[in-house]
Amino acid sequence: MEAVPMTNTTLPDVLELRNVKQTYGKGDSKVTIIDGLNLLVEDIPNIGQFICLLGVSGCGKSTVLRYLAGLQEPTEGEVFLYGQPLNGNRVGMIFQQYSSFPWRTVLDNVTVGLEIQGVSKKDRIEKAMEFIKICDLEKHKDKYCQYPSLSGGQLQRVAIARSLVSNPNLLLLDEPFGALDIQTRLKMQDTLMAIWEKLWKANTATTFLFVTHDIPEAVYLGTNIYIMQANPGKIVYNIKVDLPFDKTRKIKRDARFVKYVYDIEDKMMELSK
Repeated sequence: MEAVPMTNTTLPDVLELRNVKQTYGKGDSKVTIIDGLNLLVEDIPNIGQFICLLGVSGCGKSTVLRYLAGLQEPTEGEVFLYGQPLNGNRVGMIFQQYSSFPWRTVLDNVTVGLEIQGVSKKDRIEKAMEFIKICDLEKHKDKYCQYPSLSGGQLQRVAIARSLVSNPNLLLLDEPFGALDIQTRLKMQDTLMAIWEKLWKANTATTFLFVTHDIPEAVYLGTNIYIMQANPGKIVYNIKVDLPFDKTRKIKRDARFVKYVYDIEDKMMELSK
């Protein structure tokens, strides 16, 4: 594995954050959270990528997602998707907290975006069922989106299906498994990997950008891992994960997987000094 400084990264097609700076407060109370942040992600036609963003708490990982989702603008710098400003690009976002509407069924939750867009009931149900099947929720489509009718992992799958149904160019995931127990988290890693595999096999070029603090999770899911430092936050390494796209959990016992984990741990420890 080779850790490549960001200054050598080729200009991408998927997204770009250029010379981003984020400050809060004024005068003597001004605090700089992010400074000199550049994130470049290349396009792989008809496949997409699974990008993982690693870094210590407070380095600005979630802020990066808020920029790309259009929820926040940087103090300085520019944000582009597919070479264009954010307007007009389709971006879905999954949060750590469950974001489904508990008074609506799984099917009604997944169709809500299409409903807002004015898609006919027949067409939105047909489209929603496509992604309900991909997310392995077909048996639960008529259940209300609340615990205990659905488990935490199932509620997150509803959120994923709802985001994917609008065919986003980019799907943002902000530590979506952070509130899950370890067994459910491992299952959701497998589920997310299976969903992404189905998408790229169908030539659907959706790029996933996944924020996590879990190094083995990043290596398992990611095609590329970007590492952020803190104080101020910026991306310092882009690590390409040279493992099969269609990974299964057995890969975690592979010597190559273990080497990625240890090497990234060393990088993270070095950054914390």
